Amino acid sequence: MNILITGCNGQLGSELRLLEPGHPEHQFFNTDVAELDITDGEAINRFVTDNEIDGIVNCAAFTAVDKAEESVALCEKLNAEAPELLAKAIQSRGGWLIQISTDYVFDGTNHTPYTPDEPTCPNSVYGRTKLEGEQRATASCQRTMIIRTAWLYSTFGNNFVKTMMRLGRERSELGVIFDQVGTPTYAHDLAQVIMTAIGQGIVPGAYHFSNEGVISWYDFTKAIHRLAGIDGCHVRPLHTSEYPTPAARPHYSVLDKTKIKQTYGIEIPYWEESLRVCIEKLNSQAQ
Repeated sequence: MNILITGCNGQLGSELRLLEPGHPEHQFFNTDVAELDITDGEAINRFVTDNEIDGIVNCAAFTAVDKAEESVALCEKLNAEAPELLAKAIQSRGGWLIQISTDYVFDGTNHTPYTPDEPTCPNSVYGRTKLEGEQRATASCQRTMIIRTAWLYSTFGNNFVKTMMRLGRERSELGVIFDQVGTPTYAHDLAQVIMTAIGQGIVPGAYHFSNEGVISWYDFTKAIHRLAGIDGCHVRPLHTSEYPTPAARPHYSVLDKTKIKQTYGIEIPYWEESLRVCIEKLNSQAQ
């Protein structure tokens, strides 16, 4: 198959590129904004037609959650309108779309893990536009697979793991929120699941993927420091109210992964196992 990857320089797109040599049966077209403007419908149609694209993995998005509150128009273009344009273009070829989405489509008031078919209720511009992107993509392409994920990190780009490692080495004390609970996602693990779905065949619908387990941001930070060998920084637990942000965060965003595990017969690694792998890679790169 000819497969278009958008947002190829981001965390997930970069992890997909690492896996591509292991799938010589497919030809991958890796694009970021310099190669393809996903807000330009004509450019998308031309690219999809000229390269005979069979499927699209849309990793591109406006992901600066707080900036989204003031950059509403740009956020809507990238998160809501672009998925629709990609979906329409690939639908015209009878192809498929994997649209990456987020736990922010929920308001975080649950006390049990969110299943893919639960009612959505975003309470931020980022969450609202990502949900709209899901809906528009699904309405425009019959073979659309939505994968919602959360707390994404990787050896690539900027993310919480890298930030906490840097701050842990720079500071003697750090305050981190303890009353927001979820599960981290190693982008490498998500990339592998995407490749599995492509190989086995796209089953349309909404799915959830993160690593296994449940932790708070505070616990996550403590684990990052422990696994990275950082012991000179005291980590204090903070209430959300002590660290106000422009965009509301879900207090509980644990995702139920049963559907994707059953559909594709996969096992998902425990969050700490994947975190250890990522930190070992980061430490080896720093040497």
